[in-house]
Amino acid sequence: MNAIICMKQVPDTETRFQVSGGAIVEEGIQYVVNPYDEYAIEECLLKKEAAGEGKVTVICMGPDRAREAILQALALGCDEAIHLNDPAFEGDDAFITATVLAAAVKKAGEYDFIFAGKQGVDNDNAQVGILLAEMLDLPHVSVVTKLEVTSDKSQATAQREVEGGKQVVETPLPAVFSAQKGINEPRYPSFRGIRQARRKPYTTWTAADLGLDPATLSPKSELISVALPPERGGGQVIEGEPAEAAKELVRLLREEAKVI
Repeated sequence: MNAIICMKQVPDTETRFQVSGGAIVEEGIQYVVNPYDEYAIEECLLKKEAAGEGKVTVICMGPDRAREAILQALALGCDEAIHLNDPAFEGDDAFITATVLAAAVKKAGEYDFIFAGKQGVDNDNAQVGILLAEMLDLPHVSVVTKLEVTSDKSQATAQREVEGGKQVVETPLPAVFSAQKGINEPRYPSFRGIRQARRKPYTTWTAADLGLDPATLSPKSELISVALPPERGGGQVIEGEPAEAAKELVRLLREEAKVI
């Protein structure tokens, strides 16, 4: 069972962000593996273990600091890593990301399926998986909460979340899937896995290695500015007996807040 994971390194959700000049101040930010990608990693490892054979390759696009996240994926059990690292890849545009990932997947070799998290928790646009599938001319199933693969690896049945219920989708393989929370419970790296991670195959590819012309990597979207949400004002305490306080609350909601 050969699987490819498209992983992203993102700021830790517990990071307290600072904004200056319409942009996020990167100094002091702690970076981690995208939480939804952790589910994708676990699912690929589970499928490989169930099959008793195969290879799990993690592909991550990012600067030098992304090496830390890649080593974590290797420590969890991924067999090899491809680091896409080139100044031409910088930026948050989903189209560029998918273009680079598609070129890397084509060069990486044979695979039965591709997995990613349903979205990155930094931009939350949930576009890369869909774009990647389109560029590779493969089926795509998003927000997957359960996945079953036939023994001959020719077809998969995925359960996905939809508004008000669940949907079951059958698709031929290879295909692209994006993982939703609940598909599994991600494991922690073992001490042995951490020690072995640095001895596993680790390849770095640039735009030249992928046959991409940096001049053609033009974004389809532009980030104009970033701003923190306005600070919340203080709450209002309504004094008095419960019945009178309730009346006053209703009046305020109707006349001042105008929500009822």
